[in-house]
Amino acid sequence: MSSQELVTLNVGGKIFTTRFSTIKQFPASRLTRMIDGRDQEFKMVGGQIFVDRDGVLFSFILDFLRTHQLLLPTDFSDYHRLQREALFYELDPLIDLLNQERLLQPRPAFLEVHFLSRNTQAVFRVFGSCSKTIEMLTGRITVFIEQPSAMTWSSNSFPPQMTLLPLPPQRPSYHDLVFQCGSDSTTDNQTGVRYVSIKPDNRKLANGTNVLGLLIDTLLMEGFHLVSARTLSSEDKTECYSFERIKRPEAFTMNKTLKPETTIISEQSQKKKHQVTVGDGDGDDEGEEEEEEEEEEEEEEKGEGGGRGRGGGGGRREGGGRRR
Repeated sequence: MSSQELVTLNVGGKIFTTRFSTIKQFPASRLTRMIDGRDQEFKMVGGQIFVDRDGVLFSFILDFLRTHQLLLPTDFSDYHRLQREALFYELDPLIDLLNQERLLQPRPAFLEVHFLSRNTQAVFRVFGSCSKTIEMLTGRITVFIEQPSAMTWSSNSFPPQMTLLPLPPQRPSYHDLVFQCGSDSTTDNQTGVRYVSIKPDNRKLANGTNVLGLLIDTLLMEGFHLVSARTLSSEDKTECYSFERIKRPEAFTMNKTLKPETTIISEQSQKKKHQVTVGDGDGDDEGEEEEEEEEEEEEEEKGEGGGRGRGGGGGRREGGGRRR
């Protein structure tokens, strides 16, 4: 690679070397004017262009120029300062992405699982700061209740046949859900046992401790971390498990319809109210219209000349015969 294809920038004492094409891909930006020498504030000194700005933030700007994506660290908090740098360099596509800073900022999600165990019955109540997490769990958790089958002919001679009726967990509000498993110890028989299944696990569990373990595994796979486990009440054996998740920000990609090009309007196109776009090697619309008109005229001349040429060709063949 030729050294003429590279440029070195000294931004706040940090040295960056990249291609000219990377810096100049947005002709309307201040970076392009800086490289072209059209911005008198920046001059080449010792083979480097010194820019008295934040070098750490410029590393994110250069990464955006290279990838057209804005991907920031999870603990990044200098959105306003980075937006100020993007305004300084006049990078409109980056400014547009930074305007979505609320979407970029990582927001922690908190969740608590209250587990109440009483003999052969267990009750779960899940509280979440994010309603989407509660919706996700609601879609995965199914409670199956035993019910006597309608096909049972006689309950005196044979034990009644039981079927499982699937039901979703209860939703007292958008931010919590309630379900239970096991059997009610106050009843004399084992009818009405509740089983719990949590997708993608297909098992139907009635033991509260097993359901709790499966629920914790599900939350861990969803990116939650167990923060604490404590006993709320020793009398009724209520346990509380607290979880936290910090969702990493997604990479925001520049709209592909945005092209590094400059839009101008010529005098003749102003009369026609037609916008002309220059960039990426495209010619202006006026030149294209003239070329199309010339091609049409040439095709018409060729068509007329072709007819004459065919007739004239016959004359030449006859003349050729006389020469022989």
